[in-house]
Amino acid sequence: MATVGVLLGGMWLLADLLDTTPESVGPAVCSSSDDASPAARAKVSGAQLCTALNRADLPKLLGTPTEQAVTASGSENESTWFDGTKTVTPEASVDLDTYTVELSASDQDLPVAESVDYLGTGVETRTVLGHKAALYSGRTISISFRLDGGDAQSGPGGVARRLLVATDPKDSGGTFELVIYRQDSQIPDDAALFRVAEKVLPTLPGWKPAA
Repeated sequence: MATVGVLLGGMWLLADLLDTTPESVGPAVCSSSDDASPAARAKVSGAQLCTALNRADLPKLLGTPTEQAVTASGSENESTWFDGTKTVTPEASVDLDTYTVELSASDQDLPVAESVDYLGTGVETRTVLGHKAALYSGRTISISFRLDGGDAQSGPGGVARRLLVATDPKDSGGTFELVIYRQDSQIPDDAALFRVAEKVLPTLPGWKPAA
């Protein structure tokens, strides 16, 4: 009888663990890097970017209202230039079934108006909430794994739409960049990109609204 009782108890526990319908599983919460030192030298942290990006209405803004965040994270990447100068780039990423959305911040002294010359062909100058912006395309990287255990292979993936926006109306040098791309490699919806930008950017530390 004791053995039967243990088996039944185990089955009930397993049933509880398996009873995780989509309705009962909430959206992903932001995770962040354990290294807090780079954040101390940046005006905004990756965790702050992730919190702003991983909003409850993000799926609706992207045009996929029935989805929810699968993963969400924020971090700070440090780069060292040839002259020894170190810069910190806070970044955040939120993955859904259809879209991935990324957000980064830069406080380098490079206005959007000057950045346009370095963004390649096809860049479009825009205005977002009274701030100068540049809309352009990039490519994701596709990584495939071999079933026989061979080396992974990488190549060009789908199109990513990128929106670079000045942090202040005077375009003094600081920028935020918002990027969206689809998991199925189809062309992302520019309207979705701008909807996200208009909701998320005003909530970011360092954003200065237009008069």
